[in-house]
Amino acid sequence: MGAPALIPALIPALIPALHGRYGSMTAVPTVSRWWQSRSAPQRIDLYTRWSFYTYLGAGLPLIALAVTGSDVEDVRAVAVRSFLVGSVVTAVAAVLLASRGLQAHRTGQRIPVATPGLAFGAAAVTAALGVWAFSAGGEPAPATSWSVGLPLGMVLTAATTIWSSRQLAGPSFLVGVLAGAAAAVDGSTAVTAAVVGTVIAVTVYAVVLAFRFSVWVLDVVLEMDRTRGVQLQLAVAEERLRFARDLHDVMGRNLSAIAVKSQLAGELVRRNRPEAAGEVADISRIAEESLREVREVVRGYRSTDLTSELAGARSVLRAAGVACTVRGEDGASALTEQVQTALGWVVREAVTNVLRHSDAADCTIALDRAGGEVRLTVVNDGVPEGAAGTGGSGLAGLRERLAGAGGTLLAVRDGDRFSVTATLPAGGAA
Repeated sequence: MGAPALIPALIPALIPALHGRYGSMTAVPTVSRWWQSRSAPQRIDLYTRWSFYTYLGAGLPLIALAVTGSDVEDVRAVAVRSFLVGSVVTAVAAVLLASRGLQAHRTGQRIPVATPGLAFGAAAVTAALGVWAFSAGGEPAPATSWSVGLPLGMVLTAATTIWSSRQLAGPSFLVGVLAGAAAAVDGSTAVTAAVVGTVIAVTVYAVVLAFRFSVWVLDVVLEMDRTRGVQLQLAVAEERLRFARDLHDVMGRNLSAIAVKSQLAGELVRRNRPEAAGEVADISRIAEESLREVREVVRGYRSTDLTSELAGARSVLRAAGVACTVRGEDGASALTEQVQTALGWVVREAVTNVLRHSDAADCTIALDRAGGEVRLTVVNDGVPEGAAGTGGSGLAGLRERLAGAGGTLLAVRDGDRFSVTATLPAGGAA
C-alpha cells in the first residue's frame, strides 16, 4: 500500500489521538469571543478590509495561474513566468492601495498620489507581459484579452476605496477597450474583439460596483457611529447649559446686589457715615442667602425627582439611537423623596453603562410597586463578549447606597442582555 493510500486509513485513528492529547478545539470559541467583543462598526470594518485583502491578494495570482493553462509552449515560458510574477507584484500593490484607501476613510486624510500610480503602473506592465506571453502565433487565445483585463480590473477594484462609482465608470470602459484591442492584436475579428471587450468591461464594472457598495456601507456605518458620539456630547452639553442657566438665574441678581451694596458701603465708609454698618450687614445677609440658594440648586441637580430622571434617560437613549421603553413612570411621583433620589441614581448609572459599555439597540426601564417594595429594572441588549460585568465601581457604589436604605441591587448578564434590578422598601431612605 502506497503512501497516498495510507493517509485516508490513518485519519480516523489520528483524530481521537489528537482530541485526547490536545482536548477540544478551543480556537473556534476563542475566535468567536474575539468577534463578539467587537462593536458593529468594527465588525463591518474588519469584514470590508479582509474582503479586499483576500480578493486582491490571492485572487489575482490564482486567476492568472488559471488563465495561463497547462499547454503553454516552451518558447513562451519566460513570458508566462514574467506575467505570473507581475501578477503577484500587482496584487501586493493593489492590497497596499486598498489598505491606505480604507485607512483614509477613517482618518479623512488623502493618500499619496504615488500609491495608485504605483498600482496602475504595475498592472499596466503585467498586462503588457500577458499580451507578450499569449499572443505569439497560433490561434487567438482568450487568455490574451483576460491577461489585460485581470490586473487592470484588480487595481481598479482597489481604487474603489478612493474613487466614487461615477469616477470608476470611465476606467472600467477603458479596461474593456484595451482588452478588446489585445484580442484584435491576437488575431480575433473586429466583432469578436468588440464582444470580448464589452464582456470584460461589464464584468470589471460589476465587480467594481460590488466592492464600491461595501465601501459605501462602511462609510455610512462609520458616519452613524460618529453621529452617535456627537449626539451624546450634545446631550451632555445641553445638561451643562441647563445647570449654568439655573445657576445664573439664582446667582445673577444676588451678585449684582452684592456689587452695588459693596460700592455703596465703601462710599459711606469714606464719608464716615453710620449707615455703612447696615450696608455691610446686608451684604453678609445676601451672601448667606446666595450660598443657601446655590446649595439648593446643586441639591436639585444631584437629586432630581424620579419622573424627570426617567424622562431624561428616555431622551438621552433615543438621541443615541437606542429604542427606549419606560413602564410604570406614572407611579414615580407617588414615591417618597428619599426613594426617588435613590432610584434616580440607579437610572443614571444604568443608562451611563448602556451608553458606554454596550452596543444596545433596545433598552427597557420598568418601575413596579408591590408588597411594600419598589422595584426598578433596567434591561438592555448589545452587550459584547468580554465587556465589564457585574463588578464595576459604579454598581458597587449603588449597592452601598441602596444597602444603607435597606435595599438591594442585582446585576445579571444573560448572553448579550444585561439587567440591573434595584429593590427598596417603599418608605426607605437614602
